[in-house]
Amino acid sequence: MKAHDGMFIDGAWRPAAGPDVIEVVNPADEQVIATVPAGTAEDVDAAVRAARAALPGWAATPPAERAARLAALRDRLEARRDEIAGTVTAELGAPLKLSQTVHAGVPIAVAGSYAELAAAYSFEEKAGNSTILHEPVGVVGAITPWNYPLHQIVAKVAPALAAGCTVVVKPAEDTPLVARLFAETVQEAGIPAGVVNLVTGLGPVAGQALAEHPGVDLLSFTGSTAVGRRIGAIATGMVKKVALELGGKSANVILPSADLARAVNVGVANVMSNSGQTCSAWTRMLVHRDQYDEAVELAAAAAAKYGDRIGPLVNATQQQRVRGYIEKGVAEGARLVAGGPESPREKGYYVSPTVFADVTPEMAIAQEEIFGPVLSVLRYDDEEEALRIANGTVYGLAGAVWAGSEEEAVAFARRMETGQVDINGGRFNPLAPFGGYKQSGVGRELGVHGLTEYLQTKSLQF
Repeated sequence: MKAHDGMFIDGAWRPAAGPDVIEVVNPADEQVIATVPAGTAEDVDAAVRAARAALPGWAATPPAERAARLAALRDRLEARRDEIAGTVTAELGAPLKLSQTVHAGVPIAVAGSYAELAAAYSFEEKAGNSTILHEPVGVVGAITPWNYPLHQIVAKVAPALAAGCTVVVKPAEDTPLVARLFAETVQEAGIPAGVVNLVTGLGPVAGQALAEHPGVDLLSFTGSTAVGRRIGAIATGMVKKVALELGGKSANVILPSADLARAVNVGVANVMSNSGQTCSAWTRMLVHRDQYDEAVELAAAAAAKYGDRIGPLVNATQQQRVRGYIEKGVAEGARLVAGGPESPREKGYYVSPTVFADVTPEMAIAQEEIFGPVLSVLRYDDEEEALRIANGTVYGLAGAVWAGSEEEAVAFARRMETGQVDINGGRFNPLAPFGGYKQSGVGRELGVHGLTEYLQTKSLQF
């Protein structure tokens, strides 16, 4: 076990203000693998002060130079790809292949995309007799989750830096090790002292202190809708800008003309990836009544293949929560066709890949975010009913539509109340805006829309 000490503040590792530590547990074997300091309001204050002091210099840095630092950051992340993947596997439990391709690969791509955007974006524009300036919003407080621990940090820090903002990151307590590794790459990339700061700590202590700090101009939070509401209330009360990426209960709509086998298999893979710990996972599969039985059979067979290839959930609390939802689904009358609440292994926070059939829209498993490898398959009679079911939750983060033609799928997708829709299995695009309608959030991440979250406008009249 390794005892890490210090917070990354003002370009250096500094002793934490208090003696408390957080134990980092490997969810695959339940062993403590490291400790990190549990930050206090004092640590957060020091980090915010450092970010404030660094702000004028970084904001005045030419965009081309900011782009060069982001490119160097991308290169440092690339150089440490294997170390990043191994770290995420140890603290999150993700299978190593997933850690290499997604947990390490996606943040590298995102950092690269912002290096290019910082260089290309026009921070000035003309409108009539006015010049409009796009200026950095200031000091950003970034509170990040454990499910994609490095991606979520980079998706906030990279656009903030491109915009000319400085940042204080408070990573999730379950996955602080890859955040520390990120801080090392910031140092190696030659990003000036105080521009990026890192405080590890518990949400109700360090996260709360960051949210309430008067020196923070924008709060960017990714996590549950319940915590997001609290963060939003604090930010609104203090008239801070806020960006919230929250929960989801995304619909995977398979229209009768679609390639059913492909749509079902890709849909199951989407839900099981990262052990279902993905806010945008397509956890509701909607299938026409005439194809329903075949789809259920295909989904059960696809889920059964995951067996040993799926990682554990992040901690014991999450494991209990997901098992509780599976038990609730059975109690509500849904039919279990794969998996179940029993743990598939003696050790580790594992949950079996689970598929429910005969799910109706009002059931908890069709309305609430489970955040585990659990798929609900619902039937519909016609397109209007499919649309009602798809739009019939408080969430609106992502979704998918499958149809025989792109035009048919797009026509349906246009009517969905959700922030992102994949058409016939469309690929992830780091330049596309990601974010939700309804209770799935406020604002967007990634691409140019992600950059503009960190800018404010000033107009000069001539």
